[in-house]
Amino acid sequence: MTPDAVEATPGTQPEVADAAFMSLLMDVDKRRNPYPVFRAMREAAPVFQSSLGGWVLTRYEDCYNVLRDPRGGKDWNGLMMQSGIDDWREHPSLAFGSRSMLFANPPQHTRLRRLVAKAFTPRVVEALKPRMAAVVDRLLDEIERNGGGDLMDMLAFPLPVTVIGDLLGVPEADRPSFRDAVRANTRTLELGASREDIGIADRAALWMQDYFHALIADKRAHPGNDMLTGMLEAEEGGDHLSDGEIVETGLLLFAAGFETTTNLIGNGVHALLTHPDQLALLRQRSDLLGNAVEELLRFDPSIQITGRAIFEDIEIAGHRIPAGSGVMTLLGAANRDPARFADPDRLDVTRTGVEPLSFGSGIHYCLGANLARGEGCLAIGKLLERFSRIEFAEEPRFRDQLGFHGLETLRLVCAND
Repeated sequence: MTPDAVEATPGTQPEVADAAFMSLLMDVDKRRNPYPVFRAMREAAPVFQSSLGGWVLTRYEDCYNVLRDPRGGKDWNGLMMQSGIDDWREHPSLAFGSRSMLFANPPQHTRLRRLVAKAFTPRVVEALKPRMAAVVDRLLDEIERNGGGDLMDMLAFPLPVTVIGDLLGVPEADRPSFRDAVRANTRTLELGASREDIGIADRAALWMQDYFHALIADKRAHPGNDMLTGMLEAEEGGDHLSDGEIVETGLLLFAAGFETTTNLIGNGVHALLTHPDQLALLRQRSDLLGNAVEELLRFDPSIQITGRAIFEDIEIAGHRIPAGSGVMTLLGAANRDPARFADPDRLDVTRTGVEPLSFGSGIHYCLGANLARGEGCLAIGKLLERFSRIEFAEEPRFRDQLGFHGLETLRLVCAND
């Protein structure tokens, strides 16, 4: 080092953190395993303003506080304009965001959430467990007959789509058609979504919206014991939901009800298979299953990034974030923050007090978190109980997405030796 050279102080190199962040958009291998990049970002500058325009947070406490701060919220129009998509209202896949509960603020968000929250309480999930267990057993029977197979196709997708489909009242025969359509629409939420991605998503969005309009018309003529019928009949102080609100809310719940849980199961099983000591421990101690699912959610979450618009000036770790700014909270990075989790890159199914940010926090905390946890426990627990030997049949293949993190294929050999 020359006499004039000054060694940079850790945490004060925003340009280094930003370069690492941008590398995620250019390198598919880094997107498949973003955690080393997240660590490098946090060490260079845990809070920085990205060249994309928004601020980026990588520490648990900072992300937690922003997600719960009432001075922030959702601003779909601002997000679209920041992304350079000034014609977003002309795209069905993007216009959805301005009407969705996912991107709403109070009082609209409060109104919609209150309507559907009762369907996802711990008591409701507990009552669903016998049905969920029967579905898992049936799916594992097929895996056993085949000696294994692609876990994503044979368990991780059909379990949650069956559960949420039953809850909402989506006919069983129609459910598989949504898998590719929902996936196409998640790509519009990725950083750097292309015009081609948006075009594909538009066609899928139109099809899904037409389907749900037809479905609620059928529910109106033939009411059932399901959430869509419940939304049609809901009334509070003379206020009713419009058909458009029911379509948007129903579609959001259906899509979110299987997309993230599918990845929870796939990512969780993949993590256990790549950490055989933890897999062996979980086999020996089934009482750790609930705790293990929390740790798996922390270790490799389905949702890596979420965000907030800042409505009033706030301060984060000494940085003034002015009103009108966008903030990206990197949940995958927060879940590996050494200030919150000891030895954070180590999978430890005995870790206590996990409380990952994988379901978000604050008023937008995932409605289906209890349901997803229940499905994850049943799927992973029964899989380990059924088969004494579970191993990769071929190299797993990850989806090329950053925000929505999951596997394309997870082909396994499942046997009892």
